[in-house]
Amino acid sequence: MAPIYTRPESLQDTHTHYCAGCGHGIAHRLVAEVIDELGVREKTVAVAPVGCAVLAYDYFNFDVTEAAHGRTPAVATGIKRALPDHLVFTYQGDGDLAAIGTAEIIHAANRGEAFSVIFINNGIYAMTQGQLAPTTLVGQKTATTPKGRNPANEGPPIRGCERIDALDAPMYLERVALSSPGNVRRARKAIKKAFTVQLEHEGFGLVELLSACPTYWFMSPVDCMKRIDEEVAKVFPPGVIRDRTSET
Repeated sequence: MAPIYTRPESLQDTHTHYCAGCGHGIAHRLVAEVIDELGVREKTVAVAPVGCAVLAYDYFNFDVTEAAHGRTPAVATGIKRALPDHLVFTYQGDGDLAAIGTAEIIHAANRGEAFSVIFINNGIYAMTQGQLAPTTLVGQKTATTPKGRNPANEGPPIRGCERIDALDAPMYLERVALSSPGNVRRARKAIKKAFTVQLEHEGFGLVELLSACPTYWFMSPVDCMKRIDEEVAKVFPPGVIRDRTSET
């Protein structure tokens, strides 16, 4: 019987360091599938963050470089300007993008830099053992908020897509969830759209992926999927936030 579902060429055959149930594995595969479909593997450069995906270069079968914490968009800017015919994307967590890298992502988006952003929102600093992140939900217990996030003390969660939507230059912004087969298919479509926006329209695009962290949510993977749909998606509503491709 001929195989109908195989490993993408853009994904390495290697053991994972991610925890069981983590959404990074799903996101990696979706990115790899889209790059294969677009036929741009030999002209792709990714920029890995500091965070759980710090070892992304071990998984992707194309060029991947590393950036200092939060400086991922700055590195991507330089690469894209030097190699304008390449597909360049950053792969960032909520700490890398929405905390230490706030200025970097805002100014890159404001300039309309023609690279794409894959933004993993799992609501926690997972690599460093579960501290409060900018996207941690109100009431959520973390290593630095053992009684739960209190808006009066830590402020409310920060919505990355909505923050960037206030800028004029970005061309495409969408938030999707990695919580079900249907949502995963929508996520793949959104990633392809962001990459196409870069390649065909020379524009800035960002896809936010609502992802699970069973280890520091202290839940089973199944319960994590329910939490994304029932709690996380209420604070970070999925959907297309901006699509200016029809204007060009």
